[in-house]
Amino acid sequence: MAHGWTDERRARQAELIRSWRPWTKSTGPKTEAGKAIASQNVVVGEQRRRAALAEARRELAAAVAKVATLTRSRREWWELL
Repeated sequence: MAHGWTDERRARQAELIRSWRPWTKSTGPKTEAGKAIASQNVVVGEQRRRAALAEARRELAAAVAKVATLTRSRREWWELL
């Protein structure tokens, strides 16, 4: 049971949604201005994806640098023995 939804409640909600059929009323943008704005949604999504990938690369590079530093420090410590 996730978020308080029982199997019965989920089945009832699915039945209601099938009776409402909201997907038949969804038409998207109608004006040229609205269509132009909606066409840019993929651009914004791509920019966010690229920014997230760049951030992940920076974090990975920092982690690799830290591991390299720790590895060097351990070698030096073992050489002292």
